[in-house]
Order: sequence, then C-alpha cells, then structure tokens
Amino acid sequence: MDPFIIFRVSASGLQAQRTRMNLIASNMANAHTTRTESGGPYKRKDAVFMAEQIDPSSDGTLEGVKVENVIEDNTPPQMVYDPGHPDADKDGYVAMPNVSVIEEMANMMMAARAYEANVAAFNVSKTMLLKSLEIGR
Repeated sequence: MDPFIIFRVSASGLQAQRTRMNLIASNMANAHTTRTESGGPYKRKDAVFMAEQIDPSSDGTLEGVKVENVIEDNTPPQMVYDPGHPDADKDGYVAMPNVSVIEEMANMMMAARAYEANVAAFNVSKTMLLKSLEIGR
C-alpha cells in the first residue's frame, strides 16, 4: 500500500470543506441580494458530498470525499414589507433571499472544524511517516 495515500484522503477532505466554506461565504455575502441575473432574490447554495475511491488497489475500502454537486435551496423567499424598496411588488413586499445568517455561521463553524480535523489528520500522518523513517537510521 502507498504510504502517502492518507495524504490524498486528507487533501480530499480539505478541498471539499474549502468549497463548502466558499459557498457559505457567498451565501452570507448575498443575504440581502434581492435581484440576481436570473431574476428574483439570491437562492442559498449548498455542497453535496460524495465518497470517492482514492486508491483503486484498496478494493473500495479507502475512500475520500469530493463535491458531487452544488445545489440551490428551493425554500421560498421571505417576504418583507418595505414599500420604498425598488424591488417591492405592488403590495409593498420584497422577496428576500432564503439565507439565515445564523444558520450560515453555524455551518461555517462546522466546516472550519472539519477542515481543522483534516489538517490534524494530515499532520499526524506526516509525523508518523517521519518517525518510521527515523527507525531505519
């Protein structure tokens, strides 16, 4: 078995969590965007993860993770009464994005912790590999 395979597993997790954090940052940045290129308010985006076989010789037992898809949340927009807003309808309601900043902050903390866990696994693997090389001296 390739001794460096664990680095590829950790790297796949790091890459997936980085993508997730970028999507969360985009959601938070657009929490008040009422008009997009496609029309209507911004729709919250989320990453869909999928297991990925890292080493074909491991008979499928060693897997990493990859972002399979980025999906839009189809929750209806929140209607807020603001008759002075340029995007208000005839009744004075504005369709606001389906983004909860509090929920996005919680998601960001979970993604950051998952990222940190992958960094820790990478560092432990590196230390173990270096220690095993010292045995041969």
